[in-house]
Amino acid sequence: MSFVALIPGRMASSRLPEKPLADIGGKPMIVRVAEQALKSGASAVHVATDDIRIYDSVRAHGHSALMTRSDHASGTERLAEAVDLLGLPDEAAIVNVQGDEPLILPALIDSVAAMLQRDNSLPMTTACHAITGAEDMFNPNVVKLVLDQASRALYFSRAPIPYARDAFTQSREALPDGLPVFRHIGIYGYRAGFLRRYRTLAPCALEQFEALEQLRVLWHGFPIGVSQVSHAPEAGVDTPADLERVRRRWTELHG
Repeated sequence: MSFVALIPGRMASSRLPEKPLADIGGKPMIVRVAEQALKSGASAVHVATDDIRIYDSVRAHGHSALMTRSDHASGTERLAEAVDLLGLPDEAAIVNVQGDEPLILPALIDSVAAMLQRDNSLPMTTACHAITGAEDMFNPNVVKLVLDQASRALYFSRAPIPYARDAFTQSREALPDGLPVFRHIGIYGYRAGFLRRYRTLAPCALEQFEALEQLRVLWHGFPIGVSQVSHAPEAGVDTPADLERVRRRWTELHG
């Protein structure tokens, strides 16, 4: 399908200053993300930023960048401005690719875009993979989600959902066979018109307590389609240790 990949980029990272410009194999991380996105089926890839250093770096490496306002509360709001700057029609498909995932697989990007193509009623899509270990199930940093029969999200939570009452009463050391538990992968597809509408949606208590922005969408009654992939993607970069891990992995993959 025809879709546009948008990569929000900002400098404000307390754990890793100037993270988007961190070197990965001789190029800034944000540029490596753009390169991966260009390997997907996207018809165009743009970095949306409020920092001239990111803008200049992306442009210097031959990629498209947009300057956006600095007062956005989230990357989603930044993308809403970006679709206006690009003049995209409401029906256009957008994939939000996180700027700190230089090892993202192009196939993952395509999978969330494909869900928008298959179901015109979906304003938003995301992805997940199966959880197989109890450690992830009970880790609040691992976001879980529950799906309905049409692979739409019922709920996202940092808590262990769905909760196997009888099994977990006996033990939390292992997951019972057949428990449909999934880990959320933080990539999103949108229709441009929904990104514009998102700016008008009031925050809700659920998202504030869980610290999960996507709950605002469900709370206001909009469906989120979920693409199930077979395995976890490479982790992104949040800390200096993450950066070193990704650098080592990049060298393994590319020499």
